[in-house]
Amino acid sequence: MRVAAISDIHGNLPALEAVLADIERETLDAIVAVGDSFSGPWPSEVLDLLAEVGALAVHGNADRLDVIRAADSALGDWNEARLGEAQLAVAAAWPLTMELDIDGLGNVLVCHATPYSDEPIYTRITPDDELVELLGPVDADVLVCGHTHMQYDRLLSSGLRVVNPGSVGLPYEGQPGAYWALLGPDVELRRTEYDVVATVAAMRELRLPVREEQLMQLVDPPTSDATTEYFESLRGT
Repeated sequence: MRVAAISDIHGNLPALEAVLADIERETLDAIVAVGDSFSGPWPSEVLDLLAEVGALAVHGNADRLDVIRAADSALGDWNEARLGEAQLAVAAAWPLTMELDIDGLGNVLVCHATPYSDEPIYTRITPDDELVELLGPVDADVLVCGHTHMQYDRLLSSGLRVVNPGSVGLPYEGQPGAYWALLGPDVELRRTEYDVVATVAAMRELRLPVREEQLMQLVDPPTSDATTEYFESLRGT
Protein backbone atom coordinates (compact mmCIF):
# COMPACT_ATOMS: atom_id res chain seq x y z
CA MET A 1 0.00 0.00 0.00
CA ARG A 2 1.27 3.48 -0.94
CA VAL A 3 -0.44 6.58 0.46
CA ALA A 4 -0.45 10.36 0.08
CA ALA A 5 -0.72 12.16 3.42
CA ILE A 6 -2.27 15.63 3.31
CA SER A 7 -2.85 17.68 6.43
CA ASP A 8 -4.07 21.07 7.62
CA ILE A 9 -5.78 22.08 4.39
CA HIS A 10 -7.82 24.66 6.31
CA GLY A 11 -10.32 25.16 3.51
CA ASN A 12 -7.68 26.29 1.01
CA LEU A 13 -9.24 24.90 -2.15
CA PRO A 14 -6.64 26.07 -4.72
CA ALA A 15 -3.84 24.53 -2.63
CA LEU A 16 -5.71 21.24 -2.34
CA GLU A 17 -6.47 21.17 -6.07
CA ALA A 18 -2.78 21.68 -6.86
CA VAL A 19 -1.70 18.88 -4.53
CA LEU A 20 -4.31 16.50 -5.93
CA ALA A 21 -3.04 17.25 -9.44
CA ASP A 22 0.44 16.15 -8.31
CA ILE A 23 -1.00 13.10 -6.56
CA GLU A 24 -2.71 12.03 -9.79
CA ARG A 25 0.75 11.59 -11.33
CA GLU A 26 1.65 9.00 -8.70
CA THR A 27 0.63 5.36 -8.38
CA LEU A 28 -1.16 5.36 -5.04
CA ASP A 29 -3.66 3.25 -3.15
CA ALA A 30 -5.13 5.93 -0.90
CA ILE A 31 -5.15 9.54 0.23
CA VAL A 32 -5.40 10.26 3.94
CA ALA A 33 -6.31 13.69 5.34
CA VAL A 34 -4.62 14.21 8.70
CA GLY A 35 -7.05 16.71 10.23
CA ASP A 36 -8.03 20.39 10.09
CA SER A 37 -9.28 19.90 6.58
CA PHE A 38 -12.14 22.29 5.99
CA SER A 39 -12.14 25.24 8.41
CA GLY A 40 -11.27 28.18 6.15
CA PRO A 41 -12.32 30.04 3.01
CA TRP A 42 -13.86 27.16 1.02
CA PRO A 43 -15.02 24.60 3.61
CA SER A 44 -17.86 23.08 1.58
CA GLU A 45 -15.85 22.80 -1.62
CA VAL A 46 -12.93 21.17 0.18
CA LEU A 47 -15.18 18.59 1.82
CA ASP A 48 -16.80 17.82 -1.52
CA LEU A 49 -13.43 17.40 -3.22
CA LEU A 50 -12.10 15.11 -0.49
CA ALA A 51 -15.23 12.99 -0.88
CA GLU A 52 -14.84 12.99 -4.67
CA VAL A 53 -11.31 11.55 -4.49
CA GLY A 54 -12.32 9.07 -1.78
CA ALA A 55 -9.92 10.44 0.82
CA LEU A 56 -9.72 8.74 4.19
CA ALA A 57 -9.77 11.23 7.06
CA VAL A 58 -9.18 11.72 10.76
CA HIS A 59 -10.43 14.84 12.50
CA GLY A 60 -8.34 17.71 13.83
CA ASN A 61 -9.15 20.23 16.53
CA ALA A 62 -10.52 22.79 14.07
CA ASP A 63 -12.71 20.15 12.39
CA ARG A 64 -14.06 19.05 15.76
CA LEU A 65 -14.82 22.57 16.95
CA ASP A 66 -16.64 23.38 13.72
CA VAL A 67 -18.75 20.25 13.93
CA ILE A 68 -19.90 20.85 17.50
CA ARG A 69 -19.77 24.67 17.19
CA ALA A 70 -17.82 25.04 20.41
CA ALA A 71 -15.78 27.78 18.79
CA ASP A 72 -17.81 30.98 18.97
CA SER A 73 -15.90 33.02 16.42
CA ALA A 74 -16.34 34.83 13.12
CA LEU A 75 -14.56 32.02 11.27
CA GLY A 76 -16.72 29.44 13.05
CA ASP A 77 -19.83 31.29 11.90
CA TRP A 78 -18.35 31.46 8.37
CA ASN A 79 -17.89 27.70 8.24
CA GLU A 80 -21.27 26.93 9.73
CA ALA A 81 -23.02 29.12 7.16
CA ARG A 82 -21.37 27.22 4.30
CA LEU A 83 -21.63 23.63 5.48
CA GLY A 84 -24.79 21.61 5.04
CA GLU A 85 -26.06 19.08 7.54
CA ALA A 86 -24.90 16.18 5.38
CA GLN A 87 -21.35 17.55 5.22
CA LEU A 88 -21.26 18.17 8.97
CA ALA A 89 -22.46 14.62 9.55
CA VAL A 90 -19.61 13.27 7.42
CA ALA A 91 -17.05 15.32 9.34
CA ALA A 92 -18.60 14.35 12.67
CA ALA A 93 -18.01 10.70 11.81
CA TRP A 94 -14.28 11.13 11.21
CA PRO A 95 -12.29 9.17 13.82
CA LEU A 96 -9.49 10.47 16.02
CA THR A 97 -7.07 7.86 14.70
CA MET A 98 -6.68 5.49 11.77
CA GLU A 99 -4.37 2.51 11.19
CA LEU A 100 -2.83 1.76 7.81
CA ASP A 101 -0.49 -1.01 6.69
CA ILE A 102 1.93 0.73 4.33
CA ASP A 103 4.58 -0.99 2.24
CA GLY A 104 8.06 -0.49 3.67
CA LEU A 105 6.81 1.38 6.73
CA GLY A 106 4.71 -1.27 8.46
CA ASN A 107 1.90 -0.39 10.83
CA VAL A 108 1.19 3.34 10.51
CA LEU A 109 -1.02 5.19 12.98
CA VAL A 110 -2.54 8.44 11.69
CA CYS A 111 -3.75 11.16 14.05
CA HIS A 112 -3.86 14.95 14.07
CA ALA A 113 -1.80 15.47 17.24
CA THR A 114 -1.64 12.42 19.52
CA PRO A 115 -3.57 9.14 19.54
CA TYR A 116 -5.54 10.42 22.53
CA SER A 117 -6.17 14.08 21.73
CA ASP A 118 -6.21 16.44 18.73
CA GLU A 119 -4.76 19.37 20.69
CA PRO A 120 -1.26 18.75 22.19
CA ILE A 121 1.60 20.63 20.55
CA TYR A 122 5.03 19.20 19.87
CA THR A 123 7.67 19.83 17.21
CA ARG A 124 10.63 18.28 15.48
CA ILE A 125 12.88 19.30 18.42
CA THR A 126 10.68 18.32 21.36
CA PRO A 127 12.97 16.12 23.50
CA ASP A 128 12.46 12.43 22.90
CA ASP A 129 11.58 11.56 26.49
CA GLU A 130 8.99 14.33 26.70
CA LEU A 131 7.45 13.37 23.37
CA VAL A 132 7.27 9.67 24.25
CA GLU A 133 5.43 10.59 27.45
CA LEU A 134 3.13 13.02 25.62
CA LEU A 135 2.21 10.51 22.91
CA GLY A 136 1.52 7.73 25.39
CA PRO A 137 1.51 4.07 24.34
CA VAL A 138 1.67 3.80 20.54
CA ASP A 139 1.38 0.35 19.01
CA ALA A 140 2.75 1.26 15.59
CA ASP A 141 5.95 1.53 13.62
CA VAL A 142 5.20 5.04 12.35
CA LEU A 143 3.03 7.86 13.69
CA VAL A 144 1.76 10.34 11.08
CA CYS A 145 0.58 13.62 12.59
CA GLY A 146 -0.23 17.20 11.60
CA HIS A 147 -1.35 20.18 13.71
CA THR A 148 1.83 22.31 13.69
CA HIS A 149 1.96 22.98 9.92
CA MET A 150 5.64 21.99 9.54
CA GLN A 151 7.20 19.00 7.79
CA TYR A 152 9.57 16.65 9.54
CA ASP A 153 10.55 13.01 9.76
CA ARG A 154 12.20 11.92 13.01
CA LEU A 155 13.03 8.67 14.77
CA LEU A 156 12.50 8.63 18.53
CA SER A 157 14.75 6.78 20.96
CA SER A 158 11.77 4.47 21.60
CA GLY A 159 11.99 3.31 17.98
CA LEU A 160 8.82 5.12 16.89
CA ARG A 161 9.14 7.13 13.67
CA VAL A 162 7.13 10.37 13.72
CA VAL A 163 6.24 12.01 10.40
CA ASN A 164 4.49 15.33 9.85
CA PRO A 165 3.59 15.93 6.17
CA GLY A 166 3.27 19.68 6.76
CA SER A 167 0.34 21.87 5.81
CA VAL A 168 -1.39 21.99 2.45
CA GLY A 169 -3.30 25.19 3.17
CA LEU A 170 -1.28 27.23 5.67
CA PRO A 171 2.35 26.16 5.94
CA TYR A 172 4.93 27.57 8.33
CA GLU A 173 7.97 26.71 6.22
CA GLY A 174 9.43 30.07 5.14
CA GLN A 175 8.49 29.33 1.52
CA PRO A 176 4.97 29.48 0.07
CA GLY A 177 3.37 26.38 -1.40
CA ALA A 178 1.38 23.34 -0.36
CA TYR A 179 3.22 20.73 1.69
CA TRP A 180 2.40 17.02 1.91
CA ALA A 181 4.05 13.58 1.92
CA LEU A 182 4.20 10.27 0.10
CA LEU A 183 4.23 7.23 2.38
CA GLY A 184 5.62 3.94 1.12
CA PRO A 185 7.99 2.31 0.69
CA ASP A 186 9.71 5.17 2.55
CA VAL A 187 8.72 8.74 3.44
CA GLU A 188 9.04 11.45 0.80
CA LEU A 189 8.25 14.99 1.91
CA ARG A 190 6.79 17.02 -0.93
CA ARG A 191 6.01 20.65 -1.76
CA THR A 192 3.60 21.71 -4.54
CA GLU A 193 3.57 25.19 -6.02
CA TYR A 194 0.35 27.03 -6.78
CA ASP A 195 -0.70 30.64 -7.37
CA VAL A 196 -0.63 31.88 -3.79
CA VAL A 197 -1.04 35.55 -4.71
CA ALA A 198 -4.21 34.85 -6.72
CA THR A 199 -5.51 32.66 -3.89
CA VAL A 200 -5.05 35.45 -1.35
CA ALA A 201 -6.81 37.88 -3.71
CA ALA A 202 -9.72 35.45 -4.00
CA MET A 203 -9.89 35.16 -0.21
CA ARG A 204 -10.10 38.94 0.05
CA GLU A 205 -12.96 38.97 -2.46
CA LEU A 206 -14.78 36.42 -0.32
CA ARG A 207 -14.39 38.78 2.66
CA LEU A 208 -13.01 35.94 4.72
CA PRO A 209 -13.21 37.04 8.37
CA VAL A 210 -9.51 36.84 9.22
CA ARG A 211 -6.85 39.48 9.74
CA GLU A 212 -4.80 40.68 6.77
CA GLU A 213 -1.65 39.41 8.49
CA GLN A 214 -3.05 35.90 8.38
CA LEU A 215 -3.69 36.16 4.66
CA MET A 216 -0.18 37.46 4.05
CA GLN A 217 1.27 34.45 5.85
CA LEU A 218 0.38 32.48 2.74
CA VAL A 219 2.54 34.77 0.59
CA ASP A 220 5.35 35.17 3.12
CA PRO A 221 5.12 32.30 5.60
CA PRO A 222 7.02 32.35 8.90
CA THR A 223 10.08 30.12 8.92
CA SER A 224 9.95 26.68 10.44
CA ASP A 225 12.76 27.63 12.85
CA ALA A 226 10.85 30.65 14.17
CA THR A 227 7.60 28.71 14.40
CA THR A 228 9.28 25.77 16.12
CA GLU A 229 10.77 28.15 18.70
CA TYR A 230 7.35 29.72 19.26
CA PHE A 231 5.56 26.40 19.66
CA GLU A 232 8.23 25.12 22.04
CA SER A 233 7.77 28.29 24.11
CA LEU A 234 4.08 27.40 24.45
CA ARG A 235 5.18 24.13 25.97
CA GLY A 236 7.15 26.07 28.58
CA THR A 237 10.59 25.11 27.32
